[in-house]
Amino acid sequence: MLTVRDLTFRFGGHVVFDGASATVPRGHKVGVVGQNGAGKSTLLRLIAGTYEPDGGAIEIQRGVRVGAVAQEMPDGPGTPLDFVLAADVELAALQAEAETATDPVRIAEIHARLADIRAHDATARAAAILAGLGFDEAAQRRPLVTYSGGWRMRIALAATLFAAPDLLLLDEPSNHLDLETRLWLESHLTRYAGTILLISHDRLLLNAVVGSILHVERGGLTLYRGDYDRFERTRRERLRLQAAAFANQTAQRRKMQAFVDRFRYKASKARQAQSRLKAIERLAATPPPLPDEAVAFDFPAPDPLRPPLLTLDGVAVGYTPGTPVLRGLDLVIDGDDRIALIGANGNGKSTLLKLLEGGLQPCDGTVRRSAKLRVGYFEQEQAAAFDLESTPFRHMSTLMPDATPTRVRAHLGRFGFTQDKADLKIGALSGGEKAKLLFACITRSAPHVLLLDEPTNHLDIDSREGLISALNAFDGAVILVSHDVHVVELCADRLWLVADGTCRRFDGDVAAYRDELLARERRQRREAKKAQEPAKATRHARKQARRAKTELEQELKRLTFKLDESAVAELEQADQTDRLRAELAQAEMEMAGMQADFDRKLAAAEQRRLALESAAREALAEDPGEGEVAL
Repeated sequence: MLTVRDLTFRFGGHVVFDGASATVPRGHKVGVVGQNGAGKSTLLRLIAGTYEPDGGAIEIQRGVRVGAVAQEMPDGPGTPLDFVLAADVELAALQAEAETATDPVRIAEIHARLADIRAHDATARAAAILAGLGFDEAAQRRPLVTYSGGWRMRIALAATLFAAPDLLLLDEPSNHLDLETRLWLESHLTRYAGTILLISHDRLLLNAVVGSILHVERGGLTLYRGDYDRFERTRRERLRLQAAAFANQTAQRRKMQAFVDRFRYKASKARQAQSRLKAIERLAATPPPLPDEAVAFDFPAPDPLRPPLLTLDGVAVGYTPGTPVLRGLDLVIDGDDRIALIGANGNGKSTLLKLLEGGLQPCDGTVRRSAKLRVGYFEQEQAAAFDLESTPFRHMSTLMPDATPTRVRAHLGRFGFTQDKADLKIGALSGGEKAKLLFACITRSAPHVLLLDEPTNHLDIDSREGLISALNAFDGAVILVSHDVHVVELCADRLWLVADGTCRRFDGDVAAYRDELLARERRQRREAKKAQEPAKATRHARKQARRAKTELEQELKRLTFKLDESAVAELEQADQTDRLRAELAQAEMEMAGMQADFDRKLAAAEQRRLALESAAREALAEDPGEGEVAL
């Protein structure tokens, strides 16, 4: 389906791809991985046609529909449901044409095609995708202008999934999703019938969805079979073999060169020395394995404080007086705590972090803090506020006015900012590098507590592993909000569930919470399927009626095109055309009658069911000793 052949592309004077090649067969789900700045997003833009290659070619089979999440966020007075439905361009065009078409043959063709693309349940499918991404029925009908940027990104993702292109390009689709919606997305992509290229730094999502890994590294592309864990093992073994081959060749070359140097001027050995010299020249060069760039995270150790660091007694907190977001908070945080906050977006996880940081004051209850407590608060919006014309060194110097330049650079070095990188403009840094700069900012005073709100969104997989190691080595407390299950599993000792207007301890690990969410999703799917059964029966009746109508229209078309001029004159005399049109009108009336009769029977059956349920409940209330009545 997709072939990348000798691709070359330069961006801003930097070579992103240099002779890269890869082939993706139809129906394959491929994870695109690589370090930040390697060119993953650039590759997807080249495939989508947003960028043009400087050399080589990107070949996509004819007729393949390519889809990616739109860069422009949804806006305007329309609703999320309207926006998602409009994403299927063919469906929208056919429905519009069906309202104005007058030719019976064309009407039949339109209805046949609408049946092929499942127009009858388009609204239900669009609503199901939006529900999976966190929009309930009321939210699906709110104007787009009332949603924040993060929610609009979900709507754009929903529209792309609904359009169901043959080749689906996704760039970090799980960013800003809570665990609940991330699990839904994982399930949806696993069932997706088309080809997928998925950029993700979430190893669990990759392991669940993809069957191949496309590694973007140093201007090239390498396709590995298997999920991400298998890719890691295969690549590690490949690097080991390459290192061994390079070492063997280097030793062989050194030995042969030593012979040449020793005997090239000795008459009896000169011919052998010359032969070895030619052999050295013919020896194929094995490239040395290039190690990955070191991923630096090193949090400074805080001075010890007597526990507890923070205590909340009966606390309520919110943004509007009299309407708290969270209430009844009775929590204690000690110096060695590793706590992850779980729960759906909008339940108040970020609100709780702001309360612990001190940015929000309680509207009820008491918050007690250790007298010398220092808190480091990581929030993505802080990175968006950086002065892009400044440099990491100048920015940190402003935050550490009493520190010497050497101390400022040493602190930046804890997070991978060498002298050259520390003097780059912040605007030239990647998203992951800006996140690392934010880590440097919030830890400059060696905080006792780290409050981390989605810290991994812009970090590649290697950087996430480095962050996990640094958090586990940190001497203070960590309160973490993250959609990355892998990070939560390896960093958190306890889970706090933020739901139903409060925060409470969750008795179980991430796997137990995941199983609970999956069970809830399966239950909701069963209920939705059961609710659709009457609608399926109605659709079947409509389908039968449409089939009869289509057969008559096709017969009319066959007769019309078969007749020559004289036959047409005879047919007009016999009034056969009028008879066929009358039969067609009669069929349409019969179809309407069938539909009305079916609707009446369905309504009567529903009323009968409700009456029986009511009678059963009354019988149970009057004579409870006769046992339970199954409803």
